[in-house]
Amino acid sequence: MTMVSPDELGKWVRPALRGRTAYAANKSLDQVMKELGIAPEEIIKLNGNENTFGCSPKVSQALADYVTYNLYPDDAQLELRELISQYVGTTPDRVVATGGGGPLLDMIARLFVDPGDEVINCVPTFGLYEFVSDLCGAKMVEVPRDENFNIDVNAIKAAITENTKLIFLCNPNNPTGNITRREDLLAVAETRVPVVVDEAYYEFSGETVVPFIDQYPNMMVVRTLSKWAGMAGVRIGYGIFTASIAAYLMATKVPFGVSTPAVIALRASLQDKDYLMENVKQLIAERERLYQRLAQVDFLRPYPSRGNFMFCAVLRGNASEVTEELKKRGILVRFNDTPRLRNGFRISVGKGEQNDKVIDALRNIGASLSK
Repeated sequence: MTMVSPDELGKWVRPALRGRTAYAANKSLDQVMKELGIAPEEIIKLNGNENTFGCSPKVSQALADYVTYNLYPDDAQLELRELISQYVGTTPDRVVATGGGGPLLDMIARLFVDPGDEVINCVPTFGLYEFVSDLCGAKMVEVPRDENFNIDVNAIKAAITENTKLIFLCNPNNPTGNITRREDLLAVAETRVPVVVDEAYYEFSGETVVPFIDQYPNMMVVRTLSKWAGMAGVRIGYGIFTASIAAYLMATKVPFGVSTPAVIALRASLQDKDYLMENVKQLIAERERLYQRLAQVDFLRPYPSRGNFMFCAVLRGNASEVTEELKKRGILVRFNDTPRLRNGFRISVGKGEQNDKVIDALRNIGASLSK
């Protein structure tokens, strides 16, 4: 019997997926430790927009106390949707949860986009929108943001054709941190094309379009607990939709997509919301302080941000080299090798002492650039 070789199997792979590379996510802390050869306490990890305060202590205790991990979670998400709806201020039938925000973006793309359809993306922005659209075989229509990374509503409207099935808008935008005006978001929604508003950093910005979903039923909001609640490793995201769109998503999701530990962690987090929001308040204050200090580093131009991160343009030298120099010192920031962002980096807001070490390191790097 002749066996099929691994190379031959490739001919059955969908042509649109052949030769694809993986999404460029950040390396784990363990990987970085091995690469740098330094202890974890010596690493300042500011490249993933993670919450440097961590999760609520109640989450760890609740996870330790639970015993029936051998049982499947509730696939109907009854408690999960009830808890989230109470937090958001909506009804459970409008909520759908997933194992992180990324899978929900993927589900939405698969719900609306067929091969050859068009998806509008306002660049530069979060790279996952292009990734999930490309998996559906979509044609990406890129509408550039202006010099301050604001969206161009007229250009978006001009880009819409009969083949446009989805528009992605990140608010605040990742990685540039700027807010899109509510009137601009609603103006895009008025086109009646399905619009995803990614509010992953809502708790840091305070800006939301959730109250307008009834008025604009084509508008969908995606959020996560990774940022404000410090649960990036637990993986839980959710969206707010009209009841009809939520029903479609519930009918097309993979069963048991949200784990029991995630439900437990969500419950404990919402019981400790005041503690977590105090951490958010501290990170916002530190964000403003970090911005002021970065603005004093002569080879950088930081951009104001409403997230838990900010983007810095490198005015002298090479951003890739700057990020590598920081890495040698155990400081991890995110280099963006994309047009318009290539000579800059994104830095998450750390705790005060972490940010002070970053500033000292950047000043030392700046001194070497001057030589």
